[in-house]
Amino acid sequence: MATSLTLAEVQQNLGTLPGWSHEGDALVKTFTFGSFREAFSFMTRVAFEAEVLDHHPDWRNVYNRVFLRLNTHSAGSKVTAKDIELARKIQQISWVG
Repeated sequence: MATSLTLAEVQQNLGTLPGWSHEGDALVKTFTFGSFREAFSFMTRVAFEAEVLDHHPDWRNVYNRVFLRLNTHSAGSKVTAKDIELARKIQQISWVG
């Protein structure tokens, strides 16, 4: 079972994750791309990274926007180090911020 991070630990890590916020026990961010094709391409790349980490986002897509929510169900749906790691991978993948 994963261990949830304290609020201070979450806030400290958010300082290295531009545009991400902590809402309702999850890390959240919306990415806006130039088109649906770009948004879907981004989601495909994230899916491969999420699979490698065996940690999958809660997300949805509306045209050129991708809404991401990360938390760990096995830690009581709280933020863990796995969420921070996936958020960092997502930031590396993204070309829109």
